[in-house]
Amino acid sequence: MSTPLIAINNESYAHLLANYLTSQQLIAHVLPSQKEGEYVIVLEDDAKVEDAKAICEEFLRQPRHPKYQQAAWESGEQVALHPSHTNNLKIGNLMNWAKEAPLAASVLFICTLVYALSWLGFFGYVEQYLKMQPFGQLQQTHEYWRLITPAFIHFSAIHFIFNVLWWSMIGSQIERIFGFTMLLVVFLVSAVASNLAQAIVSGPAFGGLSGVVYAVLGFAWWIGWLKPSWGLYIPKSIVIFMLIWLVLGYTDVLWVNMANTAHTVGLISGCLIAAVLALGAGRRKPA
Repeated sequence: MSTPLIAINNESYAHLLANYLTSQQLIAHVLPSQKEGEYVIVLEDDAKVEDAKAICEEFLRQPRHPKYQQAAWESGEQVALHPSHTNNLKIGNLMNWAKEAPLAASVLFICTLVYALSWLGFFGYVEQYLKMQPFGQLQQTHEYWRLITPAFIHFSAIHFIFNVLWWSMIGSQIERIFGFTMLLVVFLVSAVASNLAQAIVSGPAFGGLSGVVYAVLGFAWWIGWLKPSWGLYIPKSIVIFMLIWLVLGYTDVLWVNMANTAHTVGLISGCLIAAVLALGAGRRKPA
């Protein structure tokens, strides 16, 4: 027998909750209420009402948690939380995203600014101040910011778009769940480690956010594996795609030269940070 669980006055959120309940083996549907503009979540199995109610209460406390949208993605349904076609609302959503994930937004802004300057003909200045230096020269100049800043340099539109999209999607999830400091640690550790490793292998002529992108991928992947209750999920299809892309970089079949060492070291650093966090926390959930 079907049992009404909760009434929600937002259809998108109602479908989001129903999808998540179904993903937890609590089959649920959305039905219009007799009250205009209200939608009722109905549970098929009334024997599981208490479990479903607990999920509903958690959803009401944090309806924008990424795990609910993740359940919608995995079910093949993309739920738009803010359906609109107006430019003003799109700008407002971007501002809200930046407020929720300020570090992810800041790195996106810096990469965009650096790429714009390069595109406008100032690439020489970008390299002069941001590119990696040979280790002997770096020891003399003490410009140690160059251990990080190559991550902001991109050489083509595809290179730039590929990196900032993945960074924005995965990095913002990490920041919303674990906070500014955690994402900063992942960014700094992976940027330094991947840039150092790539410089050792191929010299200072490289750039890109890819090492950091692989770090946030590895972090999200391993946290989802080691601590699924923490709510950080990444689809297996994305993990497989990125790993295949990593392997292809070593085969020289792609049309671009890839900083393979930076990708690999970035992935390893993200996985290790996740392992240390998850295993060190034991059963405690992060604040």
